[in-house]
Amino acid sequence: METPSSSLILDRETKASERPGDHKDELRLWLRMLTCSTLIETEIRNRLREEFKTTLPRFDLMAQLDKTAVGMTVGEVSQRLMVSNGNVTAVVAGLVTDGLVDKRSAPQDRRVQILTLTAQGRKVFRAMAERHEDWIAELFAGLEQADRGQLFRLLGQTKTSLHRAIAGRAEDAAKGDA
Repeated sequence: METPSSSLILDRETKASERPGDHKDELRLWLRMLTCSTLIETEIRNRLREEFKTTLPRFDLMAQLDKTAVGMTVGEVSQRLMVSNGNVTAVVAGLVTDGLVDKRSAPQDRRVQILTLTAQGRKVFRAMAERHEDWIAELFAGLEQADRGQLFRLLGQTKTSLHRAIAGRAEDAAKGDA
């Protein structure tokens, strides 16, 4: 027998919709975007774990390293992934152990570590990346091409609006410090 809790996936947006009058449109929009993002990320994490026995952080780190043949420093990778050097170091350790990433000291500064994908790492990553692309296409298959295009444009406008609001806040804060 199906219970109410098992028939409904309770997410942030669903919780807010229980009392829509309590929430402004902007908050409901943000919750919908967050819910969609969380659903996609959770599904990708599950598929990476099931099919490749790996994690999203490992995939993301390898994706950054796949973009360059000369490698990247731990700091460059952490900046691109927007995580701490410590988080990168922990993920790198496992990838090095598995023979997927090579770590060597930079010639000009032995304290700086340069990371590169090994040949095996590049092969493994490209197989994962191909499947990842298929999964994303599958997840968005319920939208018509025109709708995907419109959503992409609208999210681009949203991103621009966010950058403006954040920059405006930074300018206001700077004026307040002056």
